[in-house]
Amino acid sequence: MEGKVIGPGPYRATKLWNETIKLFRGGMPLRRHWAHFRCYDGSFTGSEAVDYLHELLRRNYNFGPEVTRYQTLQLLRKFLKVHVVEDVKGRHGTEDFEDNGHLYRFPTLSPLKSVPTRHLLRDSSDLPRLIRWDDYEELPLQENVAHPKSSIMTSDLWNKRHSVAIGDVHECKLIRRKEVTSKQVDHIWKSMTIAHLQRALGLETLDGVLNPAHVNGKHIVHNVFNVNKAGIVVLENKAEDMPYWVISAMKCLSNWPHGSDTKQPVYPGFERDVLRTVADYYQRLKEPLLTFHLYEVFVNILSLLHDPSAATEALQVSCLLLPPPNRRQLQLLLRLMARVCQNAQLPQLNEAIATRTLMVQMFSPSVLGSADDMDLDELLATKLVTFMMEHHNTIFQVNVKLRRQVEEHLSHLKRAQIKYAGSDTDFTASPAFCKHIRRVECEEQKVIGTQTPLQELLEGLIADKELPVKDKKKRLKQFQRSYPKVYHERFPTEESKAAVIPEKTPRLKPHLMLFNLKKPLQPFQRSWSFRA
Repeated sequence: MEGKVIGPGPYRATKLWNETIKLFRGGMPLRRHWAHFRCYDGSFTGSEAVDYLHELLRRNYNFGPEVTRYQTLQLLRKFLKVHVVEDVKGRHGTEDFEDNGHLYRFPTLSPLKSVPTRHLLRDSSDLPRLIRWDDYEELPLQENVAHPKSSIMTSDLWNKRHSVAIGDVHECKLIRRKEVTSKQVDHIWKSMTIAHLQRALGLETLDGVLNPAHVNGKHIVHNVFNVNKAGIVVLENKAEDMPYWVISAMKCLSNWPHGSDTKQPVYPGFERDVLRTVADYYQRLKEPLLTFHLYEVFVNILSLLHDPSAATEALQVSCLLLPPPNRRQLQLLLRLMARVCQNAQLPQLNEAIATRTLMVQMFSPSVLGSADDMDLDELLATKLVTFMMEHHNTIFQVNVKLRRQVEEHLSHLKRAQIKYAGSDTDFTASPAFCKHIRRVECEEQKVIGTQTPLQELLEGLIADKELPVKDKKKRLKQFQRSYPKVYHERFPTEESKAAVIPEKTPRLKPHLMLFNLKKPLQPFQRSWSFRA
């Protein structure tokens, strides 16, 4: 029976729960059983249920072959408590599901969870807005309503706007932006990280997956910049770090047999006691390392594991959202797990279970978990932690694309801006609204909006009687080079230009009058040049 892959979406953990129950109820073989001299139709034994569900989960993409029989039994015990199954006498909730010949059946009522109602955002105020230049503007703010301006632009104002085109640079004002505060930097990292995470997960919205109010921008900035040479988070408050004896035990086991910095003698089974010490600490955490708030985010990443690069990118971004102590503990734990699995010199830590399986089963509940006890925590955590252990070196690197985007945005905000005095380029207030127009109208407005002020400038230059003819011709040539199309429309021929700006007859100097009568002979020119 092929497992069905559930695509990413809000409340995916609930959907996975319901899908698993549907597959189990729809495929579990039911038959007649005898118990205590009584016949029970449509029933199954505990062992039959464990066999079938274990095989179902192993073949399902959402869980995979890492699922153990014990985990399957734990899931069936959850099913019994929430009345997905009941014993043949109708009892449920108080007894434990047993992997033996005890008889069970499915109740007639639907055991499916109801998917929580999605709380749609009424506006964009709940999402972190990206900080723009206008947020730092030193000029006084104008009214919110954008008043329409006249389409007629005086030549003086046009000169200020297009001073480069006509050869002059009028008086201008250099507006230096305020320094970007640390609070604003945190906000930018938060907003851009959330946006990048949404793209990485392939979701149209993070509604029901991540509440932006639960994301702390300071945590992101700390996780990016406060790291040591190995890329591990360094905590400012040492009281938030793990106890020294836990770190010492992790170093000992990670670098076995050369990592013991204790004075205690190494005895047979010493490595198992060290592992037990580390496991006890992580299993006593009040909350999983990936936190309850981010549970749905990491469950959604499970659907990306078939594409390692996409899953790694999503994990790189989502792990930046963790509180720094959680990120540090998770990184150290995954590194320990990977090294233990790869260490051929380390004695076997359990006679019945392979080291890799033991490490995943032992620490998965400490990594991923839901606030709802009736979820697929153990099964989902097994698959996710296995992937994170195998790719931990890449996952805890800061995503290159995200970092470049944030740095470019911050660099843009810190740039200075030039404002021309009296010009209309001081856009200190954003328009109050935008009106949707057709593409044809847009193209027409492009042409009209660009050419009209250019034509007005040209006419202003032509009509300016105070401007000397020499300067006027110079500016017209500069205008021709900058805007040849507009210039050609006004002066299609030399005659049209001469009609507006007549060519003056040059006055020759007296000593050159002779050469104006007729063309001089070449020898005479050379002779005259020689005498001069």
